[in-house]
Amino acid sequence: MERVEIESKLVDLLVEELGIERDNITMSAKFEEDLEVDSLGVVELLMALEDNFDVKIPDDEAEGITTVGEAVDIVSTKING
Repeated sequence: MERVEIESKLVDLLVEELGIERDNITMSAKFEEDLEVDSLGVVELLMALEDNFDVKIPDDEAEGITTVGEAVDIVSTKING
């Protein structure tokens, strides 16, 4: 899957699952600081990523995801190897 597809799908998930304004979502946006996603929201997002992209993100890797771009990177790595 192309990175741009992953980015688009992730942005859609953030809008649909967490109610974030599409205009506020950038690849450098930090979930907690910039998008005001609490820790529960981050967990919900990770579960949605796993479901939607059919990947498994271990807890130790998930803890390192702080920005939208990092989430795209980890999903891309899991899908494309």
